[in-house]
Amino acid sequence: MKRMIRDPNNVIFLGLAGSMSTAGMWKLVKWLVESRIVDVVVSTGANISEDIYEAMGYKYYKGSPYVDDAELLKYKIDRFYDVFADELNYRKMENLIVEFIETLKPGSQLSTMEFLYLFGRYLNGKGIDSIVSAAYRSGVPVFSPALVDSGYGVAAILAKRRGYGVVLDMVKDFEQLVEIGRRAEKISAIYIGGGVPKDYVNLITVMQTLLAEEEGIHDYYKGFSYIIQITTDAPHWGGLSGATLEEAVSWGKVRADADKKVVYADATIALPPLIHGLIDEGVKRVNPPDFSWIFPKSVREGERNE
Repeated sequence: MKRMIRDPNNVIFLGLAGSMSTAGMWKLVKWLVESRIVDVVVSTGANISEDIYEAMGYKYYKGSPYVDDAELLKYKIDRFYDVFADELNYRKMENLIVEFIETLKPGSQLSTMEFLYLFGRYLNGKGIDSIVSAAYRSGVPVFSPALVDSGYGVAAILAKRRGYGVVLDMVKDFEQLVEIGRRAEKISAIYIGGGVPKDYVNLITVMQTLLAEEEGIHDYYKGFSYIIQITTDAPHWGGLSGATLEEAVSWGKVRADADKKVVYADATIALPPLIHGLIDEGVKRVNPPDFSWIFPKSVREGERNE
């Protein structure tokens, strides 16, 4: 990871799976963003909504998986294995997203990156310090290919019922992500878990090959030069989350000579010492890439509802 960070002209993508914000991991991700250790975040909707819950001042509680869940339902307590959350406060977080959507022009067509950039600005203005508000301040684009599979989807439906529907353009979303990879001299990735964020980032490399073919350039591969994955999934089940980085070489996703490492561990165990190691050793990013070009003027200003 230190070599990845110190290599110049290198765009670092972070693929963030699962629902780790409930375990406090969002604060570490926020540090990675604010320190510009990572340049682009691709996340599940859960990680970038359930951090807002805590950033709003609500708490997650250490519970137990050995409980009567019908009793929890009675008292409106949501359970994430051994973590508990107040359902009524969770709804307040979702309603905050509804309030944001109501500030947009009805029918606005946005990529998830543009939507989250505007939301980050909205949260930053309210003093709610979350991953997307930190990304807004740091100029780090955040993509979420399955954004509606979270509190964002709930909020979007509620807002639409009130006459404030928005359209998320996923083709535009992917095109923007691919263009970041196209402009980069060198690309690298850090995967926390697997799932959709991992594949979304992986497909950046596949598209470089296919776009080159369209231009008459054959056998062009722009795989990751550095790549790290922390996962609890094993490869022999055939799923992408457990797929080895060696397997990715066959697709042209990872360079054959890439500096790569897989850590088979719970990310909530592995990520904290990794981050603290970077802090203790004073690892700094020098001259991270500037992505101001990806935020069009119309999006930076926002399409405000009169």
